[in-house]
Order: sequence, then C-alpha cells, then structure tokens
Amino acid sequence: MDVVVNGERQEVPPDQSVSSLLKWLQIPSDRVAVELNKRLVRKRDWDQTVVPHASQVEIVEFVGGG
Repeated sequence: MDVVVNGERQEVPPDQSVSSLLKWLQIPSDRVAVELNKRLVRKRDWDQTVVPHASQVEIVEFVGGG
C-alpha cells in the first residue's frame, strides 16, 4: 500500500501498525514521535494503531546535544 512518510511516497506492506511500520522502515522507536494524518499517536497506542492506505506519516527523531 502507499503511504507518505516524512514527505516521501513509500510502498509498504498492508495492515501495518505504527510499531510494525517503524520496524519495517528500520527506524529505532526509542527516541521518536509519530504523527499519523496530522494527529500525534501516543507511544502506548502504536501497537493498536493501524496505518491506513494513503496516510501521511511524520516521524520525528529526538536528538540530544550540547
């Protein structure tokens, strides 16, 4: 199925949860926030939240520094 991830169209397997999408994209989930169709998805809801076809997903990584 097609989704847009951080502004780039991607072909991903269907029926992905947010958690499984992150794994499929090989993005470590420990320091990211996910927005699905302009709504923030809480980390505790990632396993139950299915990413529908043609969704827009924004994945933001938290970076520490000094």
